[in-house]
Amino acid sequence: MDIAVSSTAILILLPFFLAVVLMIRIDSKGPALFTQIRWGKGGKKIRIYKFRSMRTDLCDHSGVQQTVLGDPRVTRIGAILRRTNIDELPQLFNVLKGDMSLVGPRCHAIGMLAAGMTYEELVPQYHQRHVMRPGITGLAQMRGLRGPTDRPGKARARIACDLHYIENFSIWLDIRILFGTVMSELVGGKGF
Repeated sequence: MDIAVSSTAILILLPFFLAVVLMIRIDSKGPALFTQIRWGKGGKKIRIYKFRSMRTDLCDHSGVQQTVLGDPRVTRIGAILRRTNIDELPQLFNVLKGDMSLVGPRCHAIGMLAAGMTYEELVPQYHQRHVMRPGITGLAQMRGLRGPTDRPGKARARIACDLHYIENFSIWLDIRILFGTVMSELVGGKGF
């Protein structure tokens, strides 16, 4: 399902991808794509792809520094890409490569902070979420748990969703999460 859906989506979205690339390049200097090393299945490090949403001279390639409301690093086009999650679409190539899945725990940057602490410090069972391939979307995203994790409770809720997904994995749950993510995006990312 991952290969069929991601390859079909890439073919259908290719003209849209080209338009996004053009808008990014017009809006700010630098490449249209951004890559970052993140956690993959089994704790393996993978390189993920995103549309660049920050100024190249200010962006944090490590991913440790989270974005905040009104972040000066985010470009005008980048703000739109982030708000609509269009910046995540190049990860369809990661799915095609086999590094990611359409649905699974979202992959985090190595050493990513949540409420000022690493996820490993905040949630002792954090690395249990790496038994599966990371996903472009997951149960936490469907439930609206996205954006900066400035509170410990929000970070723990995300990981709890990831672990619940792993324990209850099924193709039907994946379909429900894909559908729920689309519905969540249609209502402005507030959860479904």
